[in-house]
Amino acid sequence: MADKLWQKDYSLDQRIADFTVGRDRELDLELAPFDILGSLAHVTMLEEVGLIDSAAARRCQAKLRELYLTANNGEFVIEDGVEDVHSQVELLLTRELGDDGKKIHSGRSRNDQVLVDLRLYFRYRIQGIVEQTAELSRTLTDLSEEHRYKLIPGYTHLQVAMVSSFGLWFGAYGEALIDDLRLWLAAYDTVDQNPLGSAAGYGSSFPLDRDRTTELLGFREPVVNVVAAQMGRGKTELTVAFAIAGLAQTLGKMAMDVCLYSSQNFGFLQLPDDLTTGSSIMPHKKNPDVFELLRGRCNLLQSLPAQISQLTTNLPSGYHRDFQLLKEAIFPALDQLEDGLAIALYALPRTRVHAQELPTDPRYTYLYSVEAVNNLVLEGVPFRDAYQRVGKDIEAGTFVPPTDLKHTHLGSLGNPGNERIAAKREAVMASFDFERGRRAAEALL
Repeated sequence: MADKLWQKDYSLDQRIADFTVGRDRELDLELAPFDILGSLAHVTMLEEVGLIDSAAARRCQAKLRELYLTANNGEFVIEDGVEDVHSQVELLLTRELGDDGKKIHSGRSRNDQVLVDLRLYFRYRIQGIVEQTAELSRTLTDLSEEHRYKLIPGYTHLQVAMVSSFGLWFGAYGEALIDDLRLWLAAYDTVDQNPLGSAAGYGSSFPLDRDRTTELLGFREPVVNVVAAQMGRGKTELTVAFAIAGLAQTLGKMAMDVCLYSSQNFGFLQLPDDLTTGSSIMPHKKNPDVFELLRGRCNLLQSLPAQISQLTTNLPSGYHRDFQLLKEAIFPALDQLEDGLAIALYALPRTRVHAQELPTDPRYTYLYSVEAVNNLVLEGVPFRDAYQRVGKDIEAGTFVPPTDLKHTHLGSLGNPGNERIAAKREAVMASFDFERGRRAAEALL
């Protein structure tokens, strides 16, 4: 068998071959288990519509299940000279099964093979990221409850503003991650559609049962129009990239806060020594490098949608080889995001919290100015008059901070509403139907 699925009776210039393959052979190893699942579903459907006889289908299925175990264990190899994972799988089937192995490409193209591989792969990666994100949100909500009464100053424009707390700070990021989960839900809904059977983007004259492969692979529904299925290449990656960027924005902002709050001029947080790095000349330094690198990586990840959009922005409908480069952008980004979530989950619970003596620290006297205004309003003074009166006391140096805080409304200092945040998070998590894909894969295998 030729080592390229499109090979005919001429040889390709080796320099052209190397350039066009690029990093495909390396990155396709991540797609191997999903390529094999797609082939299992396709072969099963081909048998059911009468395009492969039962004996040939059984032999192909047995070999594909064997190959899946190899791929799932990280032992799958794309041989030298073989172009991609699709070619390698078919080569291995044909070596062992002869003509039976050559039959599995009936009714499909490398175009819809890679489309289904990517959607199965993204579905798997999204599940891991979503579960990590939910766990980080739970951790932050727990930390909010643990430290809800420990006060810190709140800032606007990096100027002292109003009294805040670690309960509000931790809880804010715990809730912000729920919005990121909603972005991932939109990405998951986009990914969870079956493109298999669209072939090169224009369908097939074979009587394929696309609803059957949708069921076998555990997709929610098919991409109905075959041209739309091919047009999903690039759009799918862009949707996932927006979810990556949204989550990276939250993580990056939190990392910046940790870097700021752990500096001596703030002193709100303290990383344990074994989570910090030192200086080659300053013996006292204990640097928050882990959060600085998390911040930097998240900043880079926020540029991912622009990169993918630029790569695909002027392409008409149909397949173009430019799409191959999408993997080089988005696969490492998924890895970096998962690493960032894991390090945040590891480091944040180990970070020490230092409540501030706000009323007695002259730097924070004016944190209580709004409390003074509100107290006058409660006594019957119109708000604008109360605001002017307190402002004059501050200018005259006669302001005395009222330290009895009475924040009771939902989401405020005295009532952070963590139970409501937890309920919101779990409702979003219940919208992800990860079990459908897992059950389908188990049935195929």
